[in-house]
Amino acid sequence: MTTEQLVKEIQKKKSFLCIGLDVDLNKIPQQLLEEEDPIFAFNKAIIDATHHLCVAYKPNTAFYEAYGLKGWKSLEKTIQYLNEYYPEIFTIADAKRGDIGNTSTMYAKAFFEDLAFDSVTVAPYMGKDSVEPFLAFKDKHTIMLALTSNAGAFDFQTLSVNNTELYKQVLETSKTWNHSENLMYVVGATKAEYLADIRNIIPDSFLLVPGVGAQGGNLQDVCKYGMNDTVGLLINSSRGIIYASNNADFAEVAAQKAKELQLEMEAELNAYFK
Repeated sequence: MTTEQLVKEIQKKKSFLCIGLDVDLNKIPQQLLEEEDPIFAFNKAIIDATHHLCVAYKPNTAFYEAYGLKGWKSLEKTIQYLNEYYPEIFTIADAKRGDIGNTSTMYAKAFFEDLAFDSVTVAPYMGKDSVEPFLAFKDKHTIMLALTSNAGAFDFQTLSVNNTELYKQVLETSKTWNHSENLMYVVGATKAEYLADIRNIIPDSFLLVPGVGAQGGNLQDVCKYGMNDTVGLLINSSRGIIYASNNADFAEVAAQKAKELQLEMEAELNAYFK
C-alpha cells in the first residue's frame, strides 16, 4: 500500500485509527478456547466488527511467537484474511526488529514477502545498515522507533548528545538514508508535548502513535501537535478496544469502543481541515 492510498482511506473513513491485535489467550472469551485456532477466531471476529472504523491493524508479533508454531500460523492466517477480504487496510507487523546487513534483509523478507505485511517496526540503535535493508522494498514502509511511550524512554532517547537530544539526532540522521521516503516513525502518545519539535524535523512523515487510552495518552494533544496536511497520524489502541469485554459480545463491544475513537478522530479532522 502506498502512502497516497493510506491517506485516501483515512479521508474515506474519517478515521486514522489503528487497532492492535495483541492476543493473550488468558484474556479472550473462554468459549473461543474451544475453537481449533482461538487466536485467529478472536482476530477474525474483531476485524469483521471493526474494519469499517479503522485504517490499520497492528499485530504485535510477540503475542504470536509466545505460542510457538501455532501462534505463528495464527499470525499468518490473520494477515492472509486481511489481505484477501480487506485489502484496503494498512497492516503493521509490530516486530521491532534491529540487526545488520543480510539479517535485516531476511527479517524484511519474512514480513514483507512471506507474510505480505505493508509495514514493520524496527529499532534504529544499530544505525543505517540495520534499517536500509527494510527501506529497499518498494511500496513497503519501515516504521522506526523514535520516541516511545514507556517510562524507560528517558534512559537513552532524551539524553543530550552534542547539545541535541538523541531522538532528534536519530530523526535527522534517518532522513539521509537511502529510500528514507519509506520511513514512518513511532512516537508515543504520552510524549505529545515533544511532537511540535518532531514535526519541525519530519513535517511530512506518518507517525504511528501508541499509548492513547490505557497508557494515558490524549488524542486531542496528539492531534494538536502532530497532525499535518495529510493527517500524518496512525493512532493505535489495543487493550482499550479488543479487551473491552471478555463475554460473548466482545466483538460488538470492541466495535463500540472503536466507534467512539473514530468519532473523536472525525471531530479532529473536521476542526483541522475546516
